[in-house]
Amino acid sequence: MPNIKSAKKRVKVTEVKANQNKAFNSALKTEIKKANAALENNAENKAEAVKVAVKKIDQAVAKGILHKNTAARKKSALAKKVNA
Repeated sequence: MPNIKSAKKRVKVTEVKANQNKAFNSALKTEIKKANAALENNAENKAEAVKVAVKKIDQAVAKGILHKNTAARKKSALAKKVNA
């Protein structure tokens, strides 16, 4: 356990941020899975599901959770499945 006041604060802040990132990442993965399932089942809401997943990916990039190239790769894969 840290002794310095600023180090104690960093421990708390890091823990909070890690939990926020973990929650956002989990939600992101869920949306991508929903989009993939909608595409595989040829559901009528597949365009909407992909749109929501792409928006979530863009939000992850804005928050610094995903690298922009990783996001581009994920969006490209979704687009490829939509067009197939």
